[in-house]
Amino acid sequence: MNVKEAILSRRSIGKVKQDAVPEELVQQVLEAAVWAPNHGQTEPWRFWVMTGEGRKLLGRGYAEVAIAEAGDISPDEIAELRAAQEKKALRAPVVIAVAVTPTALPGVPEIEEYAAAHAAVHNMSLMAHALGLGTIWRTGAPTYHPKMKEVFGLQGAEELVGFVYIGYPEREAPEGKRTPHQQKTVWVRE
Repeated sequence: MNVKEAILSRRSIGKVKQDAVPEELVQQVLEAAVWAPNHGQTEPWRFWVMTGEGRKLLGRGYAEVAIAEAGDISPDEIAELRAAQEKKALRAPVVIAVAVTPTALPGVPEIEEYAAAHAAVHNMSLMAHALGLGTIWRTGAPTYHPKMKEVFGLQGAEELVGFVYIGYPEREAPEGKRTPHQQKTVWVRE
């Protein structure tokens, strides 16, 4: 698959089979990630590859966030909430947590470190697609909650930028639609 084809045909795939993904394919996805552009070659990304029982780390994070946000609830309600949240981590056979560790180097704005980590996630999605895998980049409020940061052992300015769920697609990807670039572009020639 050429680059243009990969870019134009990649879609977020939320429903994947639970079939195991060979580690060699996951390694290729991670290799693509670390070739993302990054200012000053700081390589500000970190990855946690969770498979099998290892996905419980993310499940614990989702549960800790939900319990912290639930307020005053009974032990039975906590148990129900915990079980429901832990299931979120099992939606794909491989989940890769991606974090950014911003550099303290002068001249490298923190926002650019986030941009690099986001570019790494995009590279992961494109490579997975080229390998016949489906991915979805999941974020949302729990991703950025202090409890999730704690579960992954992040310190200081480190932050999660999302979770990449990977597996074999259950069905064909839907057709994509985008606004033509001409409607979003200004050409400056003088």
